[in-house]
Amino acid sequence: MIAAEAVGRALAGLGVTTVFGVAGSGNFHVTNALVAGGARFVAARHEGGAATMADAYARVSGRPGLLSVHQGPGLTNAITGIAEAAKSRTPLLVLAGEAGDPRSNFAIDQDALAAAVGAVPMRAHSGETAVDDAIRAYRTAVRERRTVLLNLPLNVQNEMAKTPPSAGAALVPEAAAVPAPPPETIARLGELLLAARRPVFIAGRGARGARAELTALADRVGALLATSAVAKGLFRGDPWDLDVSGGFATPLAAELIRGADVIVGWGCALNMWTTRHGALIGPGATLVQVDLEEDAIGRHRPVEFGVCGEAAETARLTLWYLSGLGPAGGGAGPWPGYRSRELAVRIAGERRWRDVPYADTGGGGRIDPRTLSIGLDDLLPQERIVSVDSGNFMGYPSMFLSVPDEDGFCFTQAFQSVGLGLATAIGAALARPDRLPVAALGDGGALMGIAELETVVRLGLPMVIVVYDDEAYGAEVHHFGPDGHPLGTVTFPPADLARIARGFGCAGLTVRSRADLAGVADWLSGPRDRPLLIDAKVTSEQPSWWLEEAFRGH
Repeated sequence: MIAAEAVGRALAGLGVTTVFGVAGSGNFHVTNALVAGGARFVAARHEGGAATMADAYARVSGRPGLLSVHQGPGLTNAITGIAEAAKSRTPLLVLAGEAGDPRSNFAIDQDALAAAVGAVPMRAHSGETAVDDAIRAYRTAVRERRTVLLNLPLNVQNEMAKTPPSAGAALVPEAAAVPAPPPETIARLGELLLAARRPVFIAGRGARGARAELTALADRVGALLATSAVAKGLFRGDPWDLDVSGGFATPLAAELIRGADVIVGWGCALNMWTTRHGALIGPGATLVQVDLEEDAIGRHRPVEFGVCGEAAETARLTLWYLSGLGPAGGGAGPWPGYRSRELAVRIAGERRWRDVPYADTGGGGRIDPRTLSIGLDDLLPQERIVSVDSGNFMGYPSMFLSVPDEDGFCFTQAFQSVGLGLATAIGAALARPDRLPVAALGDGGALMGIAELETVVRLGLPMVIVVYDDEAYGAEVHHFGPDGHPLGTVTFPPADLARIARGFGCAGLTVRSRADLAGVADWLSGPRDRPLLIDAKVTSEQPSWWLEEAFRGH
């Protein structure tokens, strides 16, 4: 068996079930070997889309992602999606052919390219070692939570290889175990929470799956609950849930987080987005960060106290300490902390953005994006998974479309690239086929990634694609327009996106008022045998407040 086939068979034997990519001559044999080994190959129309699909699939499924691309341009086409995954610490293995002859048109420094965006470059060194090299790369991706590029030189691919591991071999790696925090660290955290009068927990991506442990500890110490954007939905249904902290926070959430005397970030970077450049951290508040990685603690903001540990285990041990089973817990609690009957009433009535009054700006053939989002929230089934692209519009679906839990929201925004949203929705949809996939895009991002509409149709995904169409790159319009700069480079003539979508095989609907949403209800009540693209002609006079946060971070 040649090395290319052995590597594909070996990875299938490790438990890889889904691989995304675009097949070319440099990755043809390894991709076919993965399929022969039992993996499903999801063919994208562009490598950039394939990379983002693999990233989103990994985020939602909890399984490592796998991407297969051609050498040279296949890899460069994918690099934006790879950068997003690397910045997000997504466990993702990229298989890329590599030109062995420096005179080849395809020859580039693929190691340097991967390293430049934060991925880990590795290589199959020979036919004899190819299987071991592939297993090592896969283990690195999973155990270290990294995006790894495995270069597969063309000459090595054609060498004879060792027999690959058989399917079902007990080789599936797990994430590296993180030691539990020492008792003195748990005691310090427990005593800090014991003394807190207004504690707030902010959970990030690293706290996904830790809801039960975090809510139990929060109930003990009277903490309010919030999340970063990527963990939206984690505490959905809890009476003390404030939803998202940061630029998307409701006025009530911002007020209460700013009023906290102790803020604990659980698997949360506490970066400028989640804290509004520190504006949500009140004067004198004690900031604590719990993270799997020591070097992540304090990376974005100085913290008074850092705990290196897994979120669920750290919360469980702290609750154990405070419940009197530890050396100084004394069996005390629960404490009221930040919670009160009056505050519960406020949270119930002001928790959601749709509860915040606004003056509707719709009219003249355009719909207010808030009215659009609220209307869709009422119509779409609750069992949904919402994926959001980047741009001026992005806060509207993020704030006004509810999700059932943390698996209901996929937010590929670490690199802030426009154009990843549709591919994100495809990867998320394949990870959770039991839910209605919803892609929320701006018109700029929709047109950047529009080739993947064919992928949505070909895969038979019953997806709702919402385009917030302001006929511009709205972020630049609102950032530079007030200073009198010419905007001809960032504004565009109207495009009939619904008609374009119908050309791909979608159902297309143009929405200019709330009444037009009746077409969405019709599609939902029908067979849903084609995806639905909604070209929503939205008002564009009002800039978004989260946009200013974004430009402050440039």
